[in-house]
Amino acid sequence: MQIREMFEREIDRDIQGVIIVGQDEEENVAQELDEYVVTKELQRHFADFFSAYKKGMNGNTPKMGVWISGFFGSGKSHFLKILSYLLGNKEVGEHRAIDYFVGDSAAPGKNFTGKAKIIDPMVIADMELAANISTDVVLFNIDSKSDGGSKQNKDAIVNVFLKVFNEMQGFCGAIPFLADLERKLTEEGRYQEFKEKFNEGYGDSWEKSRQDFDFIQDDVVQVLADMDFMSEAAARNWCEKVSEPYQISIEDFAKRVKAYIEYKGNNHHVVFLVDEIGQYIGEDTKLMLNLQTVTEELGKECMGKAWVIVTSQQDIDSVTKVKGNDFSKLQGRFDTRLALSSANVDEVIKRRILEKKEVPAQTLRLIYAQKATTIKNKIIFNDGVEKKLYADENDFALVYPFVPYQFNLLASVLTAIRTHGASGKHLSEGERSMLAMFKESAAAYMEYEEGTIIPFYAFYDALENFLDHSHRGVILKAYENSFINPEHKEKDVFAINVLKTLFMIKYVNDVEANVENITSLMISNIEDDRVELKERVEKALKILVRQMLVQPNGNVYVFLTDEEQEINREIESQSAEMAEIINKASEMIFEDIFTDKKYRYPAFNGRYTFGFNQIVDDRLYKPLLRSS
Repeated sequence: MQIREMFEREIDRDIQGVIIVGQDEEENVAQELDEYVVTKELQRHFADFFSAYKKGMNGNTPKMGVWISGFFGSGKSHFLKILSYLLGNKEVGEHRAIDYFVGDSAAPGKNFTGKAKIIDPMVIADMELAANISTDVVLFNIDSKSDGGSKQNKDAIVNVFLKVFNEMQGFCGAIPFLADLERKLTEEGRYQEFKEKFNEGYGDSWEKSRQDFDFIQDDVVQVLADMDFMSEAAARNWCEKVSEPYQISIEDFAKRVKAYIEYKGNNHHVVFLVDEIGQYIGEDTKLMLNLQTVTEELGKECMGKAWVIVTSQQDIDSVTKVKGNDFSKLQGRFDTRLALSSANVDEVIKRRILEKKEVPAQTLRLIYAQKATTIKNKIIFNDGVEKKLYADENDFALVYPFVPYQFNLLASVLTAIRTHGASGKHLSEGERSMLAMFKESAAAYMEYEEGTIIPFYAFYDALENFLDHSHRGVILKAYENSFINPEHKEKDVFAINVLKTLFMIKYVNDVEANVENITSLMISNIEDDRVELKERVEKALKILVRQMLVQPNGNVYVFLTDEEQEINREIESQSAEMAEIINKASEMIFEDIFTDKKYRYPAFNGRYTFGFNQIVDDRLYKPLLRSS
């Protein structure tokens, strides 16, 4: 049986490895909602969130902030996007977003056959309540919505909030002066009239043309005058102000949001969902203060009808201790804190990517029953750090063709790569998630037969295009090296696979790069002969060391970047005269180790001392010292 035949869903199907906030094609949304896995951890997070959100639906509360934290790839952005669908009561075809969570019982007559993702009836009731309340959802990545260089502005946060708030209402986000005009026209019920007259006079729609306001000022003035909305002089005077810097206080912004909510009526809500706020703020205290004030004012003015939900790789306690400043008020506003962990990612991968059909699962359970001892004897680590192996036949059927230790180790690798600057820009922004890497690695081996185990170096191929050249270039050059790749193969070169393995664990403390551990990481089939594989690993390491791509350090082997290789080559190219070496050794021995210049005879209370020649390898360092 081939690996591809085992999975419940097609392993080579197109899925989004990373959730891009702002991407909203209906087909993608349907797949996201259908395949979204609500783990035990997420069951608690949904319960905590909707319990807090209900306070703003049933009454008033100034605590209207939610802080979602988690490590790289933990699913923060995905969770945020799912919340946006639920709160906005998004409809996909015949179904609402909430139908995918409460199952077929909640969608009578809609032929909805999905299983319930949420099991707590109280949580379902809270979700239904939220879905049935009129809500405007404003979902955005703050860095992508921020104008270039605007982070230097102390009001950067409120300016971005104003921009997306205007865009949500259909107003011009890039030019807030125009948004104010559009808002005024809307309040007086004449915005549609303005757009129609502009289209008649200019020949193109207002929405397409307003970004080029500098070139259409005369047409705008003419339309406003013809509508008798403003005099021509007043309209021209207003146009001149558009080029001036726009300023709005946080208090005025909050009042503007409140006025909009009251205008909509019927307990209307506005929810700002902000992705990567922690990365955007960094350690900038001005931005931190701006966020704190925005949340304070929205809480004070709107009392739970306007919510701010953010994601950050750091928890709020870490962020609010920036440079010793006190941002305790911010902690008070973001009273609901949801932390996503690596366990959440493991469960999502197992259920979304690795879920098996019943017959293949039964076959895998039988294989493990026969081969359990063999497998345990083949995958052995000797560095004292726990590496999880298969717990039983059910675990084997669930995780296969991967090994349980690979979940935590890959998470450590991704974090370490980013920390040590080995990754490119896209990796650091989360372009490659663990979900995508497991899916792509499984797809690469889908034609292999049962018994295959995906080795750890397979993840390198899913990661390669997002690495800095100083690391990726080493692997690429290795393919061109005739000593390493004598057959000039384009892939699956054993020595290069060893090199990929060493790169993956270069910055990780979880595993020691010794021969035994490297061999375990290289296991690719439950029938592999470990002794033979270990000999091949040792042979490959000798070649890599000779080619100066790897450096031995005791019994550990270290992958060398381009810069490290250059340093090693310079060291190797340095020559020193034997006389210089002996002289330096003599200096270290007689100046640092044996600091006494005379030998003191221990008898007679050390009364007698004797001088001695300081000689190393028959070369005199200093002449005989006189005795006393």
